Amino acid sequence: MSPTAQTTASTRRVVFPFTAIVGQEEMKLALLLNVIDPKIGGVMIMGDRGTGKSTTIRALADLLPEIPVVANDSFNSDPNDPDLMSDEVRQLLEQGAEIPVVLKKVQMVDLPLGATEDRVCGTIDIEKALSEGVKAFEPGLLAKANRGILYVDEVNLLDDHLVDVLLDSAASGWNTVEREGISIRHPARFVLVGSGNPEEGELRPQLLDRFGMHAEIHTVKEPALRVQIVEQRAEFDQNPLAFVDKYQPQQEAQQQQIVNAQNLLPNVTSDYELRVKISEICSELDVDGLRGDIVTNRAAKALTALEGRTEVTVDDIRRVITLCLRHRLRKDPLESIDSGYKVEKAFARVFGVELPDDTAQKNGTGQKLGARG
Repeated sequence: MSPTAQTTASTRRVVFPFTAIVGQEEMKLALLLNVIDPKIGGVMIMGDRGTGKSTTIRALADLLPEIPVVANDSFNSDPNDPDLMSDEVRQLLEQGAEIPVVLKKVQMVDLPLGATEDRVCGTIDIEKALSEGVKAFEPGLLAKANRGILYVDEVNLLDDHLVDVLLDSAASGWNTVEREGISIRHPARFVLVGSGNPEEGELRPQLLDRFGMHAEIHTVKEPALRVQIVEQRAEFDQNPLAFVDKYQPQQEAQQQQIVNAQNLLPNVTSDYELRVKISEICSELDVDGLRGDIVTNRAAKALTALEGRTEVTVDDIRRVITLCLRHRLRKDPLESIDSGYKVEKAFARVFGVELPDDTAQKNGTGQKLGARG
């Protein structure tokens, strides 16, 4: 290891390794699929306090491979993809200028709850624009998050208007700022991850529907697993570097798996019959709009790519459909059955398969949750 690499390793904040996280498979799967295909549209993670939501998201950002970016560019512009570069970089390329490229860790941007729209979207300095005749733009958090992960903790406490702005940018991949007749647009393609505690209120259904996936996480009940999690955390806190080194082989293997999946994704195909059955389930569950159909198809393909295959199977759909549809069902306040179980039942009926035994147990949990909430 070179002295520079050693310095970088010692000065970088040590993050709990993604592959060392025990349990919470649903949340980990949703995050990995969004990283493989950001067009899935982000993930909303709802769960109890202290279940490792923030730890897992930071661990994922740390796990991701470095990406090539244009040096000294505020938007993390991709040197090869015009859809992911700022106007300035595109103009330089058109003029045939030499563009310096550096490798950079994927950015994870935390959105503070008290953030203003100017802080999120960026601002235009009108005085400078008028006096100097240049578009004086001060980039915001959306510019910093381009090609990275934008994490909003307690998203259900964030102003609805701001959530709308974030979801619009995440869906279109662009952020536009307009002021006094001056308009500036820049790429803002990121994986939007929101987390929250259901006790602090739900998101409006219109906003919830815009998140590609919805993961529900609960406190681990098995005593042995709880002990394992506590001991791991203690081991990490005592000697973070040694703990990270121990998991380095798994981290590298997982990182390679993500890269392979991203490269394989364009070659993954899904049979027409399977796509029809996905739409049949969405129709039977009375899901509004077509987002549910689109996201389920995308997520199933991403899972297939993650496992190194090119043909989507019924089991791939089974593993992602609840994550993609549970938050799109119309809520009946008197309903006691968990929405996730409803999705699984519809899947079993349409595909003509038996539900696994653990689903019935989950339904018991779901009913208790529904009755309580």
